[in-house]
Amino acid sequence: MGKRRDEDFDVSVLDKASTGSINMRKYKVILHNDDYTTFEFVTQVLVDIFSKSPEEAQQITLLVHFKGQGIAGIYSKELAETKVMQVHGAAQLAGFPLRASIQAV
Repeated sequence: MGKRRDEDFDVSVLDKASTGSINMRKYKVILHNDDYTTFEFVTQVLVDIFSKSPEEAQQITLLVHFKGQGIAGIYSKELAETKVMQVHGAAQLAGFPLRASIQAV
């Protein structure tokens, strides 16, 4: 086989594919403070649903408690929506009103 030249490849296909994945919109999952959900439950949600370390989960929980909200993670829209549903489901099962939302980054 001979040497390949750049002109031999259709780079427009690569450009479209790479641009689509690079520019894919991301969404923050935000946990919101309330007066009833325990610190321990929020921390456990962050560990179980968002795969945070216990230390990182505690830091985010402190933000939720003192600032009113904290970012649990940044994901694709579909995954962010799934995470919100998981939070709401876990909170409902535990009898807590913990709320989560998504916001475009």
